[in-house]
Amino acid sequence: MPAPPSTGQRLQRLFLTGLLTLLPIWLTWVVVKFVFVLLSDISRPLIGPVLHNIATGQPQRWGWLNDSWVQTALALLATLVVILLSGWMARRVVGQRLLRWFEALVGRIPLASTVYGSARKLLDILQTQPDGTQRVVLIDFPHRDMKSVGLVTRVIREEGTGRELAAVYVPTTPNPTSGYLEIVPVELLTPTDWTVDQAMSFIISGGAVSPESMPFTRAGER
Repeated sequence: MPAPPSTGQRLQRLFLTGLLTLLPIWLTWVVVKFVFVLLSDISRPLIGPVLHNIATGQPQRWGWLNDSWVQTALALLATLVVILLSGWMARRVVGQRLLRWFEALVGRIPLASTVYGSARKLLDILQTQPDGTQRVVLIDFPHRDMKSVGLVTRVIREEGTGRELAAVYVPTTPNPTSGYLEIVPVELLTPTDWTVDQAMSFIISGGAVSPESMPFTRAGER
């Protein structure tokens, strides 16, 4: 019979089990907290002074508005209202005119026009599928026997030969906002039937959230 585990081994197993149990919870909390703080900080410079003036004017009735958590919650709510209002306005003619006016204004600022224009184009591209190519693909990266999940952002042609080349953004795990930009011949792409949401879930989870099967070998390749 195998020898029973020692106290040290038991503690080590318990520690690893507890760590693996709490780590996803901690990561979720960090991401959610970051998003909430980021959204609340957008409106806090405007909401904070207003709430402070109201609380100072009638401290017995509105003094609780000076509490930090109250200001954070109301600032977050104000930001969400602005986001929803912006979405509603963007679907109306007046909102579209204001957006065009804003884009024209930003276009006159050298650095801001580059950043805004690039971000706007990327978001627009991700909402449409490139001609003749799936949005989510696999590419040989970092070498032929390994695959990475990539998002095709554009299909261009090689100068002189006319060969189709795909600009592929390869997000990193677990932060998909950083990654690599690869230029890959279209015939070397391995197409998938994944949506962008499925690809992002796969990347952020480190592969834990994935379909039961996936393509790996390209058609005609052994």
